[in-house]
Amino acid sequence: MGQGRVYLVGAGPGDPGLITVKGLACLQQADVVIYDRLVNRELLAHARAGCELIARWGHGQGLKQLLQVMADRAEEGSTVVRLKGGDPFLFSRGGEEAEYLAARHIPFEIVPGVTSALAAPAYAGIPLTDRRLSSAVAIVTGHEVAGKARSSVDWEALSRGADTLVVLMGMRNLPLIVQRLLKAGKSPETPVAVVCHGSLPDQVTLVSTLGEVAAEVSDQSLQPPAIVVVGEVVRLRETRPKKNGYAKRG
Repeated sequence: MGQGRVYLVGAGPGDPGLITVKGLACLQQADVVIYDRLVNRELLAHARAGCELIARWGHGQGLKQLLQVMADRAEEGSTVVRLKGGDPFLFSRGGEEAEYLAARHIPFEIVPGVTSALAAPAYAGIPLTDRRLSSAVAIVTGHEVAGKARSSVDWEALSRGADTLVVLMGMRNLPLIVQRLLKAGKSPETPVAVVCHGSLPDQVTLVSTLGEVAAEVSDQSLQPPAIVVVGEVVRLRETRPKKNGYAKRG
């Protein structure tokens, strides 16, 4: 039996219709699918009969174990799809997974996906750029790896250099992120939107200001996964159509 191949596939932000045509084709041909917690289970229905489905939840399952399983299946001759929420290379461990496969000389291919950083604001009616309001966008993580000596995120530089900030995985640290942006000079009146469960039927959008958003998120008990958008483009939500059934809160 010859060596197999691994496809690192972006599943998109949640709406199963947002997986790419190529990503869907890979999924339909796979012998093994290893999928993450945020992947919409509806996509798994496209796997062929007899495909081995392996859930990877993150907690309790280390990257080392995942890599070993992925490599073993490929070396046995299987076509493996590593199905990852959003895009495999944006605030994901896709880069580490690709490095491991390369070191083991296992053929692999990256299939980009639609990231929630773009899709969730779009589904909420918020354009991240606008000729009048925003010519620069920064996408930043709100949750860095544990054990780092210091943060890699320069909030002061971001507050000056980007008209629109999109923060992923920032709900737990939202009060601290707000504090850093205010300290960096952002006005407390800067518009902010928090989009929870972006692109899914239970999507909720809270529109607030930088000075009030942390308290309002707490008051309304909003939960991740969520995207935080900071910038004047949030005001344009009022002039854009929103996906049916998705309403503004706050």
